[in-house]
Amino acid sequence: MGRSCVMAVRVLICDDHVIVRRGLCALLAARTDFLICAEAKDGREAVDLAIKHKPDVAVIDISLPVLNGIEVTRQIRQRSPHTEVLVFTLYDDEEMIGQALRAGARGYLHKSEGGEQLLTAIATLARHRPFFSSAVSETLLNGLNAGPTEHVAVLTPREREVVQLIAEGNSNKMVARALDISVKTVETHRASAMRKLSLDSTAALVRYAVRKRLSPIDSGFDSGRNVFAV
Repeated sequence: MGRSCVMAVRVLICDDHVIVRRGLCALLAARTDFLICAEAKDGREAVDLAIKHKPDVAVIDISLPVLNGIEVTRQIRQRSPHTEVLVFTLYDDEEMIGQALRAGARGYLHKSEGGEQLLTAIATLARHRPFFSSAVSETLLNGLNAGPTEHVAVLTPREREVVQLIAEGNSNKMVARALDISVKTVETHRASAMRKLSLDSTAALVRYAVRKRLSPIDSGFDSGRNVFAV
């Protein structure tokens, strides 16, 4: 027992859907070579838990409340460099894959892939080797030097956090409370983001956040389909 605890790959799971987290926990618990060290239901919690527990691998969805998976990946890689990030998501378009890899993810797996693929991906990342599902083509990987997407290049990390929270329907006061900053500071970041993006209304800011997937999108959740089939 002691040996399996020492040798086990320590995993953090972050998904805002309870059924996915439970499925992942059940899948990993059936193996002695994996140990779930933390679970998170939103992006901010995932970053905090990664800093606290220093997992070997963090399994992160892209569409997360409070802090989206791209920003979560970036912050985990900066604040817990030993932790590898596996993006486990429904999105398989080139822009999302490119953003995730630029943020520091070394693994990308679509939720339609089987459980065996997920286990292999986690084990591979634990050895600090990359793992990508068939959604990531060689052409895409070779073309990632095209540069970061608009919001990554223009907005600061704090501005991205403010934009996401506003897009999720939070008032300036609620954003200030969530980020532990003053309302005036929120207003400054909000105005700066809107100026940089040439946006003139909150509605336009929300549309931008949804278009760039800074805010969770309801995609007709069916991620339980074939996710844990081994």
